[in-house]
Amino acid sequence: MLSKRIISCLDVREGKLAKSIKFLETRDIGDPVVQAHKYYLQGLDELVFYDITASSDNRSIMLNVVSRVAEQVFIPFSVGGGLRTVDDCSRVLLAGAEKVNINSAAVKNPSLITEVSQAFGSQAVVLSMDVRRVPPTLEIPSGYEIVINGGRTPMELDAIAWATRGEELGAGELVVNSIDADGTKAGYEIRLTRMIAEAVHIPVIASGGGGKPEHLYEVLTEGRADAVLVASMLHYGEYTVGAIKKYLAGKGIKVRMTIGEDLRNSVE
Repeated sequence: MLSKRIISCLDVREGKLAKSIKFLETRDIGDPVVQAHKYYLQGLDELVFYDITASSDNRSIMLNVVSRVAEQVFIPFSVGGGLRTVDDCSRVLLAGAEKVNINSAAVKNPSLITEVSQAFGSQAVVLSMDVRRVPPTLEIPSGYEIVINGGRTPMELDAIAWATRGEELGAGELVVNSIDADGTKAGYEIRLTRMIAEAVHIPVIASGGGGKPEHLYEVLTEGRADAVLVASMLHYGEYTVGAIKKYLAGKGIKVRMTIGEDLRNSVE
């Protein structure tokens, strides 16, 4: 059995770490590079950075932040936001990222997934999906709709259908971000995550709603997620990576117990 991954999501706006609730009420809460290094020392498995206004502002990605992270953090990390072409993705990977997250641009131009996968390998391509609950319709039978441009533009595209198509086009992983649960700390969207995990054969990363370790356990078991994104739990100092992993291990979840600074202190 593969270990379940704990991944921290760091939203970046104008070079600063930001946090929102349901993609609204966004506020700056620190330096993303400082936080990334802190979580690395705690034993985090991976990081993902989202430039949350690059797509809506129609500008390029934050390469300065990417290169700074690559100098200080020695675990895999991916970057998303404002990636529209293979060249955009190439610049991010050359700056030090291991993977790229493509979202809005892939919905507008699905062939981008294939182009990036052929250029760099499917293992480097993460399809990130922002999803909102809606009344089921013929176009959206699952009741979950894809929304792009930072939650601003609904696409009348069924999330399950988009997930399976993304896999067919060459995505190596999926991030399933529930807009309804985002920042609420009330728990992940279990039903949505499970529906997508059962529809595809690539890793599914649950995102949006984590508030306590029990929520991670639920989405990793009931939701069948392969990995989970956490943000508020770490950003506000409510939990450490070590504490989360110790809880999950105690519940029988296989996790990588890397001895980082926080874990070393906790076992001495």
